Amino acid sequence: MSSLSNRPPPSIVTISTISTSSSKRPAQSEDFPFPLRHSFPAFYTLQPTLLTRTAQLALWSSLIQRYHAHHHLYRLQLSTALSTPLFHNTLIRKRLSRMSLLEIIDYMCKTEKDGGGGQRAEWIFIGGKGKTSEDKNEAWIWWKRPEEWAEVLATWVDKTGQKGMVLTWYELLNGEAVKGEQWLGMDEEVLGRCLGVLMKKGKAQVFGEEGEKGVKFF
Repeated sequence: MSSLSNRPPPSIVTISTISTSSSKRPAQSEDFPFPLRHSFPAFYTLQPTLLTRTAQLALWSSLIQRYHAHHHLYRLQLSTALSTPLFHNTLIRKRLSRMSLLEIIDYMCKTEKDGGGGQRAEWIFIGGKGKTSEDKNEAWIWWKRPEEWAEVLATWVDKTGQKGMVLTWYELLNGEAVKGEQWLGMDEEVLGRCLGVLMKKGKAQVFGEEGEKGVKFF
């Protein structure tokens, strides 16, 4: 006797199927290895069931962080990101919608206590704009939060004997001394946020004008 009667209806999507199922090979973006779920069509539609939806938001959050870390990217611009391989899988002809991406970034912005993704993103509002969905077009992606980057920098300062030394921002971002370091080529605004954390702790001092900034570590 056929076992078809024991199978779940086709419309039911579970956490496990979103996480692992795929009948196609995962898409590739340069040398970034996408997980199998990236080639599962249902992954691109946020599910109505709260438990499944929350798990799906967490999976997207993790994927976005790993993708940005891999490519050393710090900003996500919705108007262009939706056409990238991260959100548009041409092999299965599926693309995440703008509203879904808005919800994912909103989830990433919230603390875990508030049911979010641990503040792994932050909306960038320019020119005093409000916080409506129309104003949300660009966000920081914190695969390392500013305070985490600050700890990385502080460890490097101790390890390399940079205390008391003065470095230009260019040297700190692109100099020979930082070749091979995680923050090589970092967005200057992100560096400013990181150094701000160290300044509050009395571990750094920033001085100079735009384009000629320097930092001294303590």
